[in-house]
Amino acid sequence: MGDSPLLVAGAGIAGLWAALHAAPRTVILLTGSTLGENASTAWAQGGVAAALSEDDSPALHAADTIRAGAGLVNPEAARLLAEQGPREIEALYALGAPFEREPDGSWALSREAAHSRARVARVKGDQAGAGILSALIAAVKAADHIEIREGWRAEALLPGADGGCAGVLARTPQARLVRIEAGETILAMGSVCGLYGVTTVPFTSQGQALAMAARLGAVIEDAEFVQFHPTAIDTGRDPAPLATEALRGEGATLVDRAGKRFMLPVHADAELAPRDVVARAVHRQVRSGRGAFLDCRTAVGGAFPERFPAVFAACMSAGIDPRREPIPVAPAAHYHMGGIATDLSGYTGVPGLYAAGECASTGVHGANRLASNSLLDGLVFGRRAAEACRDAEARTVKAGPAAPSPVLPAPALARLRQLMAAEAGVERDGAGLARLLCAVDDLEAKYGAADALIAARFVAASALSRTESRGGHFRSDFPQTAPGARHTRMRLDEACAAAPEPLLATGPAE
Repeated sequence: MGDSPLLVAGAGIAGLWAALHAAPRTVILLTGSTLGENASTAWAQGGVAAALSEDDSPALHAADTIRAGAGLVNPEAARLLAEQGPREIEALYALGAPFEREPDGSWALSREAAHSRARVARVKGDQAGAGILSALIAAVKAADHIEIREGWRAEALLPGADGGCAGVLARTPQARLVRIEAGETILAMGSVCGLYGVTTVPFTSQGQALAMAARLGAVIEDAEFVQFHPTAIDTGRDPAPLATEALRGEGATLVDRAGKRFMLPVHADAELAPRDVVARAVHRQVRSGRGAFLDCRTAVGGAFPERFPAVFAACMSAGIDPRREPIPVAPAAHYHMGGIATDLSGYTGVPGLYAAGECASTGVHGANRLASNSLLDGLVFGRRAAEACRDAEARTVKAGPAAPSPVLPAPALARLRQLMAAEAGVERDGAGLARLLCAVDDLEAKYGAADALIAARFVAASALSRTESRGGHFRSDFPQTAPGARHTRMRLDEACAAAPEPLLATGPAE
């Protein structure tokens, strides 16, 4: 077992679960803010998917995961996720996560889009993320093997003498840069969705882990696959509050301004179609001016405050009473299916470097994540990464020099977010993606290779290279799905070399 500290960067569900399961290994846990703040986990509403009922099985759960992933799911990853899921729910419940139970003691389960069974363990309707995170924080604070450093932000990885990772360069709450050497480092720092103009996650999630790992030689896989949640509450807020998919699982319908359901002719499963299908339909409704609204009046009605308190509060604060009127909705960047390529234990191929949770790509989500598999991903693969690091042979750690990422000024970041939404959103085309790459080139020439720009470059370059539509990636200039499924894998030099053709890049990007 490695005798140097294990460093975990990130304190969402994957980072906290990994830190807990690394015992007895000494863990240094870095979180860029107060523990629990700016973690996407806290904002998760629906719950955690697992085969917990008598009419369900891990095999069915894995099959649904593979089906939703549009040909790109790693079957072994799906099997592991589904088979280990019930154990993780039981462990969380034992830790104090307040999952709902039925009067007979069985699990209270919701059904969400593309699931063949009701299998989403929930917490007070839409409180799953907050309830789980609270239990995890309490456990981490009580664990003797974990040293928590709140307000310490990982800014770069330290290169090791063996070509691997030797820890991180971190910025303290006092803004000092401090080198922290570690035998192994687990990145659990969230997604790229904060790079979009409309998102349902903390906008601080800007692909930092992806950029840091890429600089050290890691492969970035399937970066083009961004999942857009179809029912963000459309009231102009940034980030946008979410109207959980569990509402549609309860029977809420999507309607236009005239009250007509628009999903019926789109897909046989209507509102419970796969997320990419629903997101595109909502996107087109909004773009056409016909509008998109989630009508919960019959399905939930007067029970809204008790059954879905977070959604109810978000609506009421915007002057919308969902008991009496439909909720205006629009798609918003919600989850990144791609990320740092890893094996099924979180290993990135860079000695000493692991990744877990949303910043990692095990292939478990493919081109379109199955609803409520995200928290389960953090649990299953966070634990596996921790166990791999706990049992790793000791490494001699000798760190080389490292520098923090350049800072992208607020106006430039705002411009990047606008461009990402416009050119790499629910629907893309080659010309728009080329314009986006040119804009990234211009911003990088002016401000340097900031993490946000590197992450945006991977998304745009990968999307430009995928000349088909599949899952969450829809090319209006290539609307068909190619007969053979393939992954997109790029290193940093390859992403930088993905220069757009000049003729493609013309147009009103500015």
